[in-house]
Amino acid sequence: MAQRYHVFSLPPELLDSLVPRNLISQPPPPAVSTIIQTAPPVSDNARACNICLGATFADVTEQRSHFRSDWHRYNVKIRLRGGSPVTELAFAQLVDGLEDSLSGSASSDESSDDSDAVKVLVNKIKRTSRSPSLSEERQTPLTALTWFHSPPSTQIGVYRMLFPIDTPAPSYLAELKNIQERVEGGRKWAMFMVAGGHFAGAIVEVSRPAEDQDSTFSAKTKKKPPKSKPETSILKHKTFHRYTTRRKQGGSQSVNDNSKGAAISAGAMLRRYGEKALRDDIRNLLLDWADDIQDCERIWLRASVSNRRIFLDYENCVINKGDDRLRTFPFPTRRPTQSELVRCLLELTQVKTSHLTEEALRAQDEAFLASLPKPKVAPSVVPTAVPEKAKPQRLTKEEEAYREKWSRLLDMINKGRSESLKSFWEREGASLGGVDALIPEWTGDRHASLLQIAVQSGQEDVTRWLLYELHADPTILVPSSGVLQEAANESDTSNAPPLQGVGSRRTAYDLARARAVRDIFRQCAGDHPDWWDWFGAAHVPSTFNKEREEARDEKKKQRKKGLKEKMREREARERERESKQSDIDDEQVEAKSKPRSQDSTAPRKLGGSSGAVDGVVGLTAELRAKVERERRARAAEARLKILTGA
Repeated sequence: MAQRYHVFSLPPELLDSLVPRNLISQPPPPAVSTIIQTAPPVSDNARACNICLGATFADVTEQRSHFRSDWHRYNVKIRLRGGSPVTELAFAQLVDGLEDSLSGSASSDESSDDSDAVKVLVNKIKRTSRSPSLSEERQTPLTALTWFHSPPSTQIGVYRMLFPIDTPAPSYLAELKNIQERVEGGRKWAMFMVAGGHFAGAIVEVSRPAEDQDSTFSAKTKKKPPKSKPETSILKHKTFHRYTTRRKQGGSQSVNDNSKGAAISAGAMLRRYGEKALRDDIRNLLLDWADDIQDCERIWLRASVSNRRIFLDYENCVINKGDDRLRTFPFPTRRPTQSELVRCLLELTQVKTSHLTEEALRAQDEAFLASLPKPKVAPSVVPTAVPEKAKPQRLTKEEEAYREKWSRLLDMINKGRSESLKSFWEREGASLGGVDALIPEWTGDRHASLLQIAVQSGQEDVTRWLLYELHADPTILVPSSGVLQEAANESDTSNAPPLQGVGSRRTAYDLARARAVRDIFRQCAGDHPDWWDWFGAAHVPSTFNKEREEARDEKKKQRKKGLKEKMREREARERERESKQSDIDDEQVEAKSKPRSQDSTAPRKLGGSSGAVDGVVGLTAELRAKVERERRARAAEARLKILTGA
């Protein structure tokens, strides 16, 4: 049976032989090269090599021989990789360090580059000088246990949670030796578990106090030596249970209320009461154990996120939220009971042991490293130059005044302030370029002239003033990007000019949405036909004739009046027809309601009573339907004769 060790009472001989357990398969970091690299000087001599530290030559033959040498080729490749060239002596030392060195030959050609010493040296420098990035290194997962090795074949594992949180991994061995010292009053832990309405808590002693030493046993006495006291002992413990979770459903009632709303049932009310009672019981117990908890070296807590609020972050809490002593159990736990607390205590305080040789450890490390997922090499992203944002150009006072004039002009046209517009145009019209001046792009307006803006806004007075007094050009085309699609939906009459597609050749007349604005164009075309090409380039369909327009309007009125009279006559006929039909129906109902006088001596048909039903007795369903259709047809003919007065 393997020997068990207590983490607070390890044998001194074992403790002195421990070393931190690392992955043996990891190679040591590469040593920094001691070769001093110097920047290649630039020589003005024509027979010199600026790459090979300014080497000079007596004649051209020697210079050509140097260019074919391994030393020069090596320096060229190093320079291409961003390195520094070496001297001829340093290159010779590098070649001697190779096991299978290839001597440079002046007659060697480029076909032997793949198998010579230059390639071997360059690849070697590339491997040793490259520093692997974080994404290329294999990230070894951090386990809950930290292992120590005792030669030749003993390993022990201790949970990291036993050490202070801010302790680095190289200092674990020193901390392990420090906790072997006994303290006054002994080392105490507080352990709490809560889940599913079950609670278990205990104050335990994990190391005996310094003054409690085993008394020496005299060999002369005949009594048996006393048994040594155990290292761990339970000082206080408490367990209780409340009904807080529905059977076989899981989750507390408060969590269910927060996610689905407060349930109204007897069971839900009982579970809410159980949660409150459980919280009060736990907090009262913590208050009773407050002095013992303050003396504890570690506080172990197993609770969900919602249940942690029972222990932390409330008024007059015994355990602060940021307490450095707080720990979570680094292994799975079961239902909170006293026996589970004892099991967790033994799991934390007993040292894990193994007995593997160094060869077995090395094989285990290699298998572990091979099982790790290979790192994904991040693709090299070439940084693209971000174009700088153009700084806003500062305007001069003249430019600001010019823009202010244009803004005022466009605002008056859109709002139809004709009087202010006329006085403003008399003062500033010439400075703005005239009535047909193109609207600047910085205004954000998508029209090309002032006339187009007035027409688009539906300003009749401004349009008339621009056409008659200022002689605005109606043939200027609307820019393709400025065609407004909503014009088709906002036309107030059915005879609006058909809208053309985006990018077509449109004029100011095509932008008119109101009939009154279009009539202004037609009137101007009739009054001054020689001013512009009204019926061609301006897209005006015809001139405006007042008499003809009045006659057309009168015809429309008469047509509407005639239609109304016809509708009234039709409605009168319908009402008269309905009244006659109702009278006929009433007479038929009265005739049916009067009983028929029958002679008792008259012959009767077989089958019982007489009437309409007697004629279809004994017939099939098809014949009965046919008789019924004929009867209805005769009734309809009778009604038509009455209505037509025949």
